[in-house]
Amino acid sequence: MASPTQPLNGKRRRASRARRIVVAMSGGVDSSVAAALLKQQGHEVVGVTLQLYDHGDAVGRRGACCAGQDIHDARRVADKLGIPHYVLDYEQRFRATVMQAFADSYVAGETPIPCVTCNQQIKFHELLATAKDLDAEVLATGHYIELRSGAAGPELYRACDSERDQSYFLFATTRAQLASLMFPLGAMQKSEVRALARTFALPVADKSDSQDICFVPQGRYTSIVERLKPGAAEAGDIVHVDGRVLGRHDGIINYTIGQRRGLGVAGPAPLYVVRLDADAKRVVVGPRESLNVHWISLRDVNWLGSTPLPEAGLDVAARVRSSALPQPATVFAHGGKAKVLLRDGEYGIAAGQACVFYADTSPRARVLGGGWIERAVSRSEQPARPVPGIDVAAEPVRLRQG
Repeated sequence: MASPTQPLNGKRRRASRARRIVVAMSGGVDSSVAAALLKQQGHEVVGVTLQLYDHGDAVGRRGACCAGQDIHDARRVADKLGIPHYVLDYEQRFRATVMQAFADSYVAGETPIPCVTCNQQIKFHELLATAKDLDAEVLATGHYIELRSGAAGPELYRACDSERDQSYFLFATTRAQLASLMFPLGAMQKSEVRALARTFALPVADKSDSQDICFVPQGRYTSIVERLKPGAAEAGDIVHVDGRVLGRHDGIINYTIGQRRGLGVAGPAPLYVVRLDADAKRVVVGPRESLNVHWISLRDVNWLGSTPLPEAGLDVAARVRSSALPQPATVFAHGGKAKVLLRDGEYGIAAGQACVFYADTSPRARVLGGGWIERAVSRSEQPARPVPGIDVAAEPVRLRQG
């Protein structure tokens, strides 16, 4: 177990050169320990906390980040460490950039991941700019992911603690951003971080981890969508994959890909939500096998590999949801986007989620980037011949490399 005098690489040393480092402090144990470690190593640490939503309603609510109580906790930790602490009001930007995008995506029949958007657009964009304004060299966070120096620049790797690994949520971090970031907890287990919090006598040492999306209390997504986009819940048909109309629904925002219960329709075999057609206001259902996906197309791909993708594609490990293990896949750059062949297939892939690439399936594999899932071709839609629009023989184009 690490101690306050034992930095992440296990060697007893102080920082070779003291730097001014801004630490994004959410009020939780992870970012608090990151700040404490950097302060102990001799750096000039500045704590910054973002006020992102609900100055009134969120105060005191447990199980979330960036709310009133969390800001108070971050301030207490900063006082304990003797470091300056600033609270920045990003509420309007967060609402416009993250919350509104979340609602728009849901109405479009997607299953969004607002935490990725927050990291991409707020924490690693706006907060990096703030760090520079404060004359800091680096922005540090409490994320569980490891940053290493490579021959072509900084490289991302899965965290030591596989249960806490957050690489799936950080795939959109660009190479330029990585040059100004630091993740002090990437080589640590959560148990070590908790122990360090107690050794440092931090007031949040025993605080529980956040569970829900910060602006979605108790996971009630539809209430947020209806508040941000009134009238979004429009009724429509529930349709079988074979074209039969089976019933009616009261809004596609009430359904998710892979859902089985609460469909309001019955059949000789269990039915699952296979696709959400927002334009036609249809919920498409079918047997479980209809959820089996081998091909997915991606948009807004961020490539972090050391070299561009080869023309014939690249064998990688792909992860299509945060709770899934990476599986063997091949990624092809295609028309400025990407196509991914999942060798083993996967059930219930939803548009709006992310597909993250790794060098291999090992627990400490390098992160090669990823993209947003634009379309998943299910078994019911997949013809025997290659899927139209997915021409793996087409000449690939270079993906964005930060």
